[in-house]
Amino acid sequence: LGKKVQAIYLWWHKPVIDKELLQSLPNLKVIANSGVGMDHLDLKLVASLGVKMANAPHAVSSTTADTGMALLLASARRLVEVHNISISPSMEYCEADILGVKVAGATLGIIGMGSIGYKIALRAKAFEMNILYHNRTQRKVQEEQAVGATYCKKIDSLLQQADFVMLVVSLTPQTHKLIRKRELELMKPTATLINISRGAVVDQEALVAALQTGVIRAAALDVTCPEPLPRDHPLLKLKNVIITPHLGIKTDKATYMITEEAVENILAALNGLPLPSEVLPS
Repeated sequence: LGKKVQAIYLWWHKPVIDKELLQSLPNLKVIANSGVGMDHLDLKLVASLGVKMANAPHAVSSTTADTGMALLLASARRLVEVHNISISPSMEYCEADILGVKVAGATLGIIGMGSIGYKIALRAKAFEMNILYHNRTQRKVQEEQAVGATYCKKIDSLLQQADFVMLVVSLTPQTHKLIRKRELELMKPTATLINISRGAVVDQEALVAALQTGVIRAAALDVTCPEPLPRDHPLLKLKNVIITPHLGIKTDKATYMITEEAVENILAALNGLPLPSEVLPS
């Protein structure tokens, strides 16, 4: 069927797109991805063969922003930990020293202020948070004012001030292990790291050490490297970590919208029209 295939719709990084597959599909015109991140594709290789690529940024932004805020709130109030206490057979009362941290009035640092990052800022404003952000380019003044966000040109400044640090960047060579030992040590010992981007954006060994030694208070991770983690991984044994299995886009409506957006891009490519969400190699 190789000669008949003109489009591929990637769902959860499958099928795996490698040189062998691409060479077996001489009439392939477009690859549409179910999500925003394209780090699982060799963009330059695909483009060199004349194949267009598209992602689904519009369908996933609100749902992923919801996931980020859910993780922030769950970690702040230690929801998973107290849930386990509440359902324990030996539960008689909740210890008075199991205290969360206040979200209203806290400072949220958003690293990556694209469409998802901006929607997180909108949600954080409703929770009366102070918002800092670091991005490759500064947002327009009116966009900053709409959410009350302050731009930090240097990531260090954000890390030193934030009570919650939210990672919302694409995985690129520049963002690989963006958060290492040094960056973790710049954070407040009362701070929480939240990652809804890609697991490889964080140096996980450094994160484990930081969580074990009190360099930072807690972490909430929707992504890890690899996914899932080996069952003996130390992150799975820490009480001050919440891990979810890459839930970012997983709602019924978002899944439907992702498919619609992919189909729109595929039909555009097949009809020689501009792709609404085309991704070009950098």
